[in-house]
Amino acid sequence: MQPGSSAAYATGFLLGASLIVAIGAQNAFVLRQGLSRLHVPLVVTVCVLLDVVLMTLGVSGLAVSIGRDRLALEALALGGACFLGGYGFGAARRAWSGESLHAASRGPVQSARGALAHTLAVSLLNPHVYLDTILLVGSVGAQQPSALRPAFLAGACTASLGWFTSLGFGARVMAPVFARPAAWRVLDALVALTMWTIALLLLRATFL
Repeated sequence: MQPGSSAAYATGFLLGASLIVAIGAQNAFVLRQGLSRLHVPLVVTVCVLLDVVLMTLGVSGLAVSIGRDRLALEALALGGACFLGGYGFGAARRAWSGESLHAASRGPVQSARGALAHTLAVSLLNPHVYLDTILLVGSVGAQQPSALRPAFLAGACTASLGWFTSLGFGARVMAPVFARPAAWRVLDALVALTMWTIALLLLRATFL
């Protein structure tokens, strides 16, 4: 084992965990899928694979390149704020009207293709994902000695795997709570407030 690899692995794991364990568009979608028990293995697998690819790109040097381009950062922040604002509006509408609140509803069942498309949308159309994986994880990983970067990356990827697996499959434990429509309303209301808050903070940090 390369000297210092354990520390690098721990650093990657803690950084990845600290960034990913937060309510966001992607996490909210995985949670809803887990509670509804719809295509959970597919959704979890895609989220983890996307994280692995994006963090690998970041650690490989893409983070340094993007970080030097102020215009790219501003475009990323503006796009992220618009996406998060729109996602928050959708959650607020569900909370207000009571749409899609029953996990075990007998209504139209989402297809695997639909679940895949939605997973890719909340992941790749959300610039916050790029900020976390490519810029933040990537910039820290790129500062590691070249021999320790694989260990750092492995730690960050392990955090992603553990989180999405727990969120997607562990949501079933919470199913009795979310069997009540009021619980879905509260969840969607919290998601809406969180999305709007993150969007405002993102704009503030970038443009003010």
